[in-house]
Amino acid sequence: MNHFKTFLLMLVLTLLFILVGSAIGGKSGVVYAFIFAGVMNFFAYWFSDKIVLRMYGAHEVSEAEAPELYRVVANLTAKAGMPMPKVYIMENDAPNAFATGRNPEHAAVAVTTGLLRLLSREELEGVIGHELSHIRHRDILVSTIAATLAGAIAMLARMAQWGAFFGVGRSDDEGRGGSHLLFTLIFSIIASIAALLIQMAISRSREYLADAGGAHLSHPLSLAKALGKLEMAARRIPMEANPSTAHMFIVNPLRGGGILTLFSTHPPIEERIARLEEMARTGNF
Repeated sequence: MNHFKTFLLMLVLTLLFILVGSAIGGKSGVVYAFIFAGVMNFFAYWFSDKIVLRMYGAHEVSEAEAPELYRVVANLTAKAGMPMPKVYIMENDAPNAFATGRNPEHAAVAVTTGLLRLLSREELEGVIGHELSHIRHRDILVSTIAATLAGAIAMLARMAQWGAFFGVGRSDDEGRGGSHLLFTLIFSIIASIAALLIQMAISRSREYLADAGGAHLSHPLSLAKALGKLEMAARRIPMEANPSTAHMFIVNPLRGGGILTLFSTHPPIEERIARLEEMARTGNF
């Protein structure tokens, strides 16, 4: 279901890009916006592991340096039939974890020292299973494609807004020209917000998918307990995270409620835990 949801959201995002491009960007504007956004995001995709790991001061560890963590990753990787990723630790009291890498052959799993102190081995297995699922499902690639389309739409919207501001395309009929420019301005703003909402919805669908994968590799209740602990601890010990990388972490390092949940990269923890508990109850994992 989450695979289908991701496909559907990607389709809507692509159609929105085509619609916005034809309405306010023109053929050349669509091509330039897509190429520019694509170059930026695929550069980030290709070097995401190095960039993000360095951003959070993560250091690679061997089995001798972190035996329990390394063995958990190795055991679950073997169970999943995946190549062994590199293992990193971040010196940070805020409990959290993320996976990165452009494909399973070039992947890394990173956890904070706060997470290692907080979780039991079974709960750690749930978290690592979740992160390995992100790698297995190539979520870095999925998020990069979504970011490219959303970024191109935002770029076209900015072009339209600057055009409206400077009166580009104003006709001799000021009333008609002014109405057209106002429509273009409003449409571009709505389109860029819609693209961001769809991008965030794709991120949330991938989190549900990774939860299901983590439950399969470990146990649903192990991951559910880990998520509950991580969420409570994150409120006490907030993490200083770059918003552009928030979607990578297992629990959202950024706080926000109310309407801001529409722009959240993560589903509500309560819903994630409820789904995992239902999986455990039905044995469907």
